[in-house]
Amino acid sequence: MDLRERYIETNGIKLHVMESGPADGPMVLFLHGFPEFWYAWRKQIGYFADRGYLVVAPDQRGYNVSDKPAGVAAYNIDELAKDIIGLVDAYGRKQILLVGHDWGASVSWWVALKYPDRVRKLAILNVPHPKVMARNLFTNQRQMEKSWYIFYFQLPGAVEKFGSAHNYAWPVRLLATTSRPGAFTPEELEEYRKAFAQPGAFSAMVNWYRAMIQTQPEPLQSFDVVMPMILMWGEDDVAMLAEMADQSMAYCKQGRLIKFPGVSHWIQHEEADRVNALIEELFIA
Repeated sequence: MDLRERYIETNGIKLHVMESGPADGPMVLFLHGFPEFWYAWRKQIGYFADRGYLVVAPDQRGYNVSDKPAGVAAYNIDELAKDIIGLVDAYGRKQILLVGHDWGASVSWWVALKYPDRVRKLAILNVPHPKVMARNLFTNQRQMEKSWYIFYFQLPGAVEKFGSAHNYAWPVRLLATTSRPGAFTPEELEEYRKAFAQPGAFSAMVNWYRAMIQTQPEPLQSFDVVMPMILMWGEDDVAMLAEMADQSMAYCKQGRLIKFPGVSHWIQHEEADRVNALIEELFIA
């Protein structure tokens, strides 16, 4: 891959960004989740850059070498969405193609809902619509059991101590054990370990979960997703009930759901070829 590194000021912070592809190509923005960083999209960046897209993959706030503002409130979903709109503005684009996985998918949903005129097409990987997530997180016993870690993460300092022990053995093991064997090579896992060890990173990463419970976003005018979109879902996700994918489609006016049997939460790693082809199909339709 021909990668270019940048630091871009947005929403009062500076984000580390990797980009590839022609500067004048259609812009596709890839948003990673927990516990990843821009490197989560290593199997997508070259594919789309080679096809003429300007590919932009930031470290979201708190991750790797992007800024890590203090306090839980700094990680409210509205602030995370403003970061992305600021990136879009920094590139001088009115509209982008938006792809998100895990927490990056949550931010992508929110950007699409709050700033629908800025998103031309939307691709979501393994996270339900925010209305569906909120409803199941607090009323569905089976989902609450799967989401135990979200509540554990609320404890001040506890997860930082646990997560950083033995050179961040737990988050590295999390990636390796909840994915299909071989989805992450030992060399790739070491890149993640380096990102976790950046000063202040792990606490900032966990603050996303704390803000989810402890802060309230601004009211939305509508929970309907109006642009063409796809939701791709690995059915062997250990943290998310697959039924939430079906429920999410009720909010998508031009939505398509594609399920991946035998695929885990880490869908873009395990099924990169198919995921890339489906995203491209959405983009050119």
